[in-house]
Amino acid sequence: MYKYLDKINCPNDVKKLNGTELNELSNEIREFLIDKVSKTGGHLASNLGVVEITLSLFRVFNLEKDKIVWDVGHQSYIHKILTGRKDKFDNLRKYGGISGFPKRCESKYDAFDTGHSSTSISAALGIARAKDILKKDGHVIAVIGDGALTGGMAFEALNDVGYSKTNLIVILNDNQMSISDNVGGLSTYLSKVRLDPNYNKLKNEINNTLNHTAMGKNIASSISKIKDSIKQLVVPSMLFEDMGLKYLGPIDGHNIDEISDMLYKAKKQDGPVIIHTITQKGKGYNFAEENPNKFHSIAPFDCCSGVLNPSNTRTYSNAFGESLIDIAKEMKEVVAVTAAMPDGTGLKKFAKEFPDRFFDVGIAEQHATTLAAGMAKEGLKPVFAVYSTFLQRAYDQVLHDVCVQNLPVVFAIDRAGIVGEDGETHQGVFDISYLSHIPNLTIIAPKMLEEVKPILTWALKQNEPIAIRYPRGGDQKDIELKPIDNIEKGKWDQLRDGQEVVVIATGKMVQHAEAAIKLVDEKYSIGLINATFIKPIDKSILDKVASYYKHVITIEDNVLSGGLGREILSYLNNTGFSGKIINMGYEDGFITHGDLATLYKLNRLDTDSIREKIVELVES
Repeated sequence: MYKYLDKINCPNDVKKLNGTELNELSNEIREFLIDKVSKTGGHLASNLGVVEITLSLFRVFNLEKDKIVWDVGHQSYIHKILTGRKDKFDNLRKYGGISGFPKRCESKYDAFDTGHSSTSISAALGIARAKDILKKDGHVIAVIGDGALTGGMAFEALNDVGYSKTNLIVILNDNQMSISDNVGGLSTYLSKVRLDPNYNKLKNEINNTLNHTAMGKNIASSISKIKDSIKQLVVPSMLFEDMGLKYLGPIDGHNIDEISDMLYKAKKQDGPVIIHTITQKGKGYNFAEENPNKFHSIAPFDCCSGVLNPSNTRTYSNAFGESLIDIAKEMKEVVAVTAAMPDGTGLKKFAKEFPDRFFDVGIAEQHATTLAAGMAKEGLKPVFAVYSTFLQRAYDQVLHDVCVQNLPVVFAIDRAGIVGEDGETHQGVFDISYLSHIPNLTIIAPKMLEEVKPILTWALKQNEPIAIRYPRGGDQKDIELKPIDNIEKGKWDQLRDGQEVVVIATGKMVQHAEAAIKLVDEKYSIGLINATFIKPIDKSILDKVASYYKHVITIEDNVLSGGLGREILSYLNNTGFSGKIINMGYEDGFITHGDLATLYKLNRLDTDSIREKIVELVES
């Protein structure tokens, strides 16, 4: 089917092709990606933008000894194709199939597992230093996007590598996009470098003129000491060279010969080098070029029209964004903060409605948290909308800068629970555990979409830190529940009365529990309690549970260790409760990628598994 792609079965096969053939291969790879991702869903635009960079890396380096670390890793599809995994793309991100991110367990050519932003330079530097100490051959390359470079960890690594002068090649993939438009001073700086060619033109003209003669070469050598002054004159603030890295570029990130030539030069350099490439996110597919945000991480779509497969599901992210706009119209002190995720968190419309009250700080969750704390200290009501898995990065700031000072910051924790196809690095199953032990922090969860607005309204009227956690996607179909009519801190709702067994669930797990109980309610009388508040727990209702019910089942979409169920277990044990207490949640382990239905079933949190556990407990 493919003239060149079908011949690629291992990294060294790329070296057999000439420049013209590599360009043809790049076209075939794009065709392959669009076809496969349109069926499975996945990260398309970012991968279309790094085809030539990836081919150039494989052309110049030997992956049997050289190591490539992909930042975030969602742009590693071409790497996977070229390392013997192209035949597995029909099961991309499906349970049992290949991951959408680098995985060392998948291939020896995946140098480091990545899934969160801004980590590649640190990891690559560690690998490079290990090679030095162990006297191993090979180059180490970190590929990082301009969006990821806004993360503080990337600058910590650059500072280290620039000071130590360890041999390392950093490729800056500058597509002027992270997941959403880049923001901040670094983006402005890179724009100056990429758009003003004066420095590179002057440098090239001088070098070309002087290097033609022996005298010229001597002159070139003698003026090397003043080159930094020339750079400072022509391009303000040569950031990377000031930090100790040799800067090469900017170059066309879609020109294989140009990239290859620069990589060969970088291999000969002593010390760290950064190569600045300019690319277009979504290149080669006009729908992705025109709307790279939409095609960053996309569900299955029609590749001819670029139209997503039909879905009428209203999501929790949508409900949050719409609710915050309504509330902000009445509460003028409400502001919204995001860490480069206005689309994913539902804040895009808020940004248009209230541009002066919306703050996108780039990929910088730590800064976002403390920024919100400073705003709250001065009387604003900041809402930081963030994915559960990304808030992990700001644990210290949540604890010290928000909760120690008891400041009224609202954390809108999106993607709480499993998220599905993105796998281990994105499953939001730890937030209850890492937040619930922090003093002053209240944690609450809507059991249904209709509760998002009243809970958010309640939270913004409090004068303390509040975390609202809610899942990816929408509600379960065919479940009839009434939204909460009165929110009182620490109070739970008794949704069903029962005789022997009571189920205590929180968040969307209430829907799973209700569906399971409906399957057995003609035979058994099962109670159901909605733990609206995860912290504090409702001790008064637990006292009634201890005196009335024989057995208890708790259900949460969080790891069991440090979760709500263990808190309930501890309290009931202290009351002298003698019945069985079964905690249902995620066991101690990382959850792989796959569709939600499959993952719920595997972890026994689907409707049938809950029903089986209820029947087992009653009949025992």
